[in-house]
Amino acid sequence: MRSPALRHVLTHLITPLLMCIGMGLAYMGAFVTPEPHHMPVAVVGTAPKAKVFAQTVKDTAGDKLDVRTVATRAEAVDLLTSRAVTGAYVPSAKAPELLVASAASDMGATAVEKVFTPVAAEQGVPLKVTDVAPPVADDPTGQGLFFLLIAVSIGSYASVAALGAAGAGLAMRVRALLALGVSAVVSGIGALLAGPVFHLAHHDLAGVWGMAWLYSAGILFIGVGLHTFLKRWTTLTMMVLFVMLNFTSSGGLFRPELQDGFFGTLHAFWNGAGFVEGTRSLLYFADDGLSRNLWTLAAWLLAGFAVTATAALYERTRRPRQDSAESATTSAVTGAETETEHETGRKAQQEAEEEVEETVGV
Repeated sequence: MRSPALRHVLTHLITPLLMCIGMGLAYMGAFVTPEPHHMPVAVVGTAPKAKVFAQTVKDTAGDKLDVRTVATRAEAVDLLTSRAVTGAYVPSAKAPELLVASAASDMGATAVEKVFTPVAAEQGVPLKVTDVAPPVADDPTGQGLFFLLIAVSIGSYASVAALGAAGAGLAMRVRALLALGVSAVVSGIGALLAGPVFHLAHHDLAGVWGMAWLYSAGILFIGVGLHTFLKRWTTLTMMVLFVMLNFTSSGGLFRPELQDGFFGTLHAFWNGAGFVEGTRSLLYFADDGLSRNLWTLAAWLLAGFAVTATAALYERTRRPRQDSAESATTSAVTGAETETEHETGRKAQQEAEEEVEETVGV
């Protein structure tokens, strides 16, 4: 290709085209056809009739449901509030009841209703649905936390371009301190959105901010460290890690029992799931499961520290070699060197600006 300008443009088009493919595969693979996959449900009752009913439901549903029996309604409520089951059916000849916890997953509650409503209809009686953990009135679907995740994620990974590219001339320790500061600001914005602006969090707003900080700081440190090695490909890498794989496995729209095994597996340890499920635990489920999700976020932050530390070590060992090479070149080259340096600096600045624009544009 003879035109350097055209080659430059085509090279930069690789990133958005790969994003298009990746986003299509991730989002459509995760969200287009939600179906139960071993969705856990419970049937209340210890009599042989209840056990036969539970087995009948299991045989009819196949791999879609995992059915267990529990002795009492109170035990079923405990399983729901610990998110061990998605729904619990209380058989009755006159008034059957379905227990759900829509704050855990509005889509999951809807899926359970679709399973048990026909069962009650066959008996000729209406099904009573009781929501033992509804979301707040300001977030009736319970999906506001997913959109909070998106806001904090974009603020975090978009900032990586500024810290990594535009701040490439700064020492790594300075970039690391900036990452700490930016994560505090991004998480603070998230807390404002969750609290005073949209009222998703009616209590424990400080806890929401703390989890948002852990989540944001993990992304920023991973991104700042990776930029040392990946340069302009950092944008695509961050999109894969913290959008394509992250949003789809977070459980914000569909919990893992409504997705295939791949996204369900990621849900167990990905940082977006840690943030969404941890915030749900804090706001709706009396901190049940909170510690595990905090450990998930802490592990990602520690991974970020490790990546950044590795990048700092790499930069320290690389710089003396560059300085010695530049000294040798200075002694051998005359006035033309200054022009070359200016051109190299101009290109580096242009690449940094282009990377920032690509990231923020996404």
